[in-house]
Amino acid sequence: MTTLHQIAVIPGDGIGREVIEPAMEVLEQAARQWDFTLAWTTYPWSCAYYTEHGHMMPGDGLDRLAESDAIFLGAVGDPSVADDVSLWGLLIPIRRAFDQYVNLRPLRLLRGIDSPLESLGGAVDLLVVRENSEGEYSEAGGRLFAGTSMETAIQESVFTRRGIERIMRYAFDRAEERTGRLVSATKSNGIIHTMPLWDQICGEIGSERPRITVDSYHIDALAAYFVQRPETLDVVVASNLFGDILSDLGAAIVGGIGLAPSANVNPDRTYPSMFEPVHGSAPDIANLGVANPIGQIWTGALMLEHLGHPEAGAAVVAALEDVLADSDIRTQDLGGSASTAEFTRAVLDALRSKRPAFVNHADEAGPFA
Repeated sequence: MTTLHQIAVIPGDGIGREVIEPAMEVLEQAARQWDFTLAWTTYPWSCAYYTEHGHMMPGDGLDRLAESDAIFLGAVGDPSVADDVSLWGLLIPIRRAFDQYVNLRPLRLLRGIDSPLESLGGAVDLLVVRENSEGEYSEAGGRLFAGTSMETAIQESVFTRRGIERIMRYAFDRAEERTGRLVSATKSNGIIHTMPLWDQICGEIGSERPRITVDSYHIDALAAYFVQRPETLDVVVASNLFGDILSDLGAAIVGGIGLAPSANVNPDRTYPSMFEPVHGSAPDIANLGVANPIGQIWTGALMLEHLGHPEAGAAVVAALEDVLADSDIRTQDLGGSASTAEFTRAVLDALRSKRPAFVNHADEAGPFA
């Protein structure tokens, strides 16, 4: 019997609406070739929805999303709506209500893409494991004496043992599946309470996992390593803020943020996980048909892997690489002239050449195990 997956789709704003349908088309093609079915339910929640209704999603929005097997999200944001309104009205509530405490961001130099770092000595293929539910992006704090000369803004970082332990264990598992090397991002020389706890728990779990080589780098030094020697890194575990910044920097060195995928994962699978590209809604190029769909398509490949179809997901990424390496079809941001639709057609053609191996992957471990 063909496996059916219920997918909630939130196209979002700007180029989000333009790249999500091409990505869905690619995923549909993969589903046909690998014999499973994707059933899509689209929700119009966005900044445009906020302008009309006064909220980013309706009161029962989370209940509706909870019925899905996964959430496929486009870029959200518009200059007419403050970023804190759009983020805290849609994305953050979904991440936290569904306990998506892992933000997984693969950083890989795709075949056919040149890094802007001319000195890059080798291939880049690393994984940023970002804590996604607490840390620096907490709601603790507020403003005092607003509108006066005494106005004060207080923003509290919240790090719990439970939160740190579970993101560390997830990162150690990913490192064990890959090369056995893990780097932890810290700043314990300047942040006196939270980062020493982060380091302490990393050390405690590391003592339980002697096969994993663990290094701890201050965030400023690690940012330099991302630029100077990214090929020496494999799995990097970081707090919410540090992971956010490092993964965007990493995206820049592997070709640009328009190529970068991400996954908000609930490893326990008690709730749906959410898959979104790293790039924003890019209102300056919206409605021109020139947006690069790679980030959204690659994000879809991560979703297929999460749903239990790793071979199909790998084929989608291989199809992207075939187009980039074996043709001159590229969108404008990569120096080409292809439209979103033209690039997508090329990816579909490349994907059709892939053939399922019909290998049982049920017992294989992977990033979403």
